[in-house]
Amino acid sequence: MEFNCLPPTTIFQEVPNEISLCFSITGCKVGCKGCHSTELWNENYGSSLTNQTFISWLNKYQNLISCVLFFGGEWQPNQLIEKLLIAKNFGLKTCLYSGEKHIDISITQHLDFLKTGAWQPTLGGLESPDTNQVFRNVKTGEKLNHLFQKHHSTHLLKGVNNVAA
Repeated sequence: MEFNCLPPTTIFQEVPNEISLCFSITGCKVGCKGCHSTELWNENYGSSLTNQTFISWLNKYQNLISCVLFFGGEWQPNQLIEKLLIAKNFGLKTCLYSGEKHIDISITQHLDFLKTGAWQPTLGGLESPDTNQVFRNVKTGEKLNHLFQKHHSTHLLKGVNNVAA
């Protein structure tokens, strides 16, 4: 069984330093309170993302993107893994945004980046220093939340000034 998704969009902020083609997969089981995309909870919403359709999208955006991002899909691991392998064969980086706290190794071994953690309005998203969400480089294990926070560039400048002083 294929999973459904919304038409993909090109995005620039969700994966730092990458131009991503984002596939929002429907059928999310997490159902975060305050979710901005509740239409993604309905697995019948959107259209079927077959491997052939996925390849067509990648061909269309070839040389324009550097990463493929999935908002969800971990609830159908075999389908997601197939798409991740296809993306890798196109020479693209891969990322998964999940509201789950842990993702199975069978999926993560095919990812370059992973965002985990349910949206909690009181804690905020990746831009918040108080967030429960974690954005990680899967290959190095490095937590990259600081790249989403506004003060990041200020700290870099302060560090440069301190070195120069």
